[in-house]
This record gives sequence, structure tokens and C-alpha cells, in this order.
Amino acid sequence: MPPIRVAVHGVNGRMGREVLAALCKEEGLEPVGGVDIAGGASVPLPKGGSIPFSTNLAELLDKAKPNVMVDFTTAEACVAGARVALPKKVALVVGTTGLTEANLKEIDALARENGVGAFVAPNFALGAVLLMHLARIASPFFEYVDIVEEHHETKIDSPSGTALAIARAVAGSRQFKRNIPQKEPLAGTRGGDLQGISIHSVRQPGRMAHHSVIFGVAGQTLTLRHDTINRECYMPGVMRAVREVVKFKGLVVGLDKVLGL
Repeated sequence: MPPIRVAVHGVNGRMGREVLAALCKEEGLEPVGGVDIAGGASVPLPKGGSIPFSTNLAELLDKAKPNVMVDFTTAEACVAGARVALPKKVALVVGTTGLTEANLKEIDALARENGVGAFVAPNFALGAVLLMHLARIASPFFEYVDIVEEHHETKIDSPSGTALAIARAVAGSRQFKRNIPQKEPLAGTRGGDLQGISIHSVRQPGRMAHHSVIFGVAGQTLTLRHDTINRECYMPGVMRAVREVVKFKGLVVGLDKVLGL
């Protein structure tokens, strides 16, 4: 069976470089091109050699002819890239956060119209996916829940896509209670509110990605926490998604769908 040919959108970013390095180690997957807003004529590979590079996505896809495009860019660039890649019947794996429901509907429609798969995950770390799964199981037994997410100071969105995904996963179980202070000398200190769930964001140097879910009911609390130590932890999930996305048509959201959770 020929290898799955993969292009990386956002190849010069930190996640793009990790994806490229992981692809070079995976049997049955072949990196064939990279796209970013700036760069040279080619992208060097970790163990020597290079692949074509372009700032023009359409040109790169026509030249490299990938089966799958992995996207770690921005929400705006991702949607623009989907509008180019999916009509060319290039399946899409997205780790970019900040996509709206309207964005997801558009990606799903484009994928179905062109008979290819699209996969979006708010987090590719297996531990983060399990955290979401465990939070969903625990949520019916508690009345209060706060989510605290911590990231590096250059993260462009707040709260994180993972925090929002956790909140949405637990929100369906019940209406949570949320303390409303009688006095609020500093506005916003209770965090963002999603159906009674308080979400708090920390942005500081020295952090990667950390998520805590704190459940409360009379006389007790339960805390679930996941810590990302380095970007390498995302790669098994990304590689799994690349292998799976060529098997279906339309949009699938969440790594749990391919892990059987």
C-alpha cells in the first residue's frame, strides 16, 4: 500500500515543525510539502533532505499532491486553507483552535461536497482527551464546576479550545450553580461563564498547556488535571488522525471519536 502523502499548513510554526518531525518517523506516512506565510524554496527535513515549500497553498497542493493536509495555523488561515484544500480532495486534519460553530459547519459542508474527510480536535494529547472523558462521567454528581487553563503568554486565544471543549462536554449533564458575588470590586474575577461553568485563563511564561477541572458539591471537591510537558505529546494523536481521516467523509470533531471513548 502506498504511503499517505501529507502536507503541513503552518510548517514553520512550533507545532508545524513537530508535525514534520513526527511524520518523518512514521511508517506509512510521507511528508511531501509545507506552507507558511514566509520561507524559502524548500523545507529541510530533520534527518536530511527537504520537501517543497510555498507561501501559496493552492500552488503547493497542485505540486505536492498530498492526500492529507495537517493544519496548525490560526482560525482565519485554517478556514481559508480548508476552502482551498477540500475542493482539491485533500483531506484535512486540524489542530488549530478558535474555530467557531459556523467555521465547523462550513468545513463539514466542504468535506461532504467533495467526498473527503475532515478532522478537528481541540487537543491531540491523549491525556487531555481522557480528562475530558472523565469530566463528562463525573459531572452529573456535582453542583459546581470551575475550569482553570494555563498557557504560555503568547497564546492568541482565551480561553483555550480545550477548556471550551471540556465545558461543553460537561454542560449537557445538568445546570450548574454559579456563585454571583453581591459585590465585585474588580469585574470579571469570577471568570467566563458557560452555562454556569466558570472558566479562568492564566497566561504566563514557563507554561505549556495545563487544564484543571474542579468539581464541587456539599462537603467535598474533585479535581482532575492534565499537564502538557512538551509538544511531542500531541504527535501520537495527530498521526492517528492522519491515518483515520482518509477513511471517512465529512467532519469528525474530537480525538475521542477515533479512540472509542
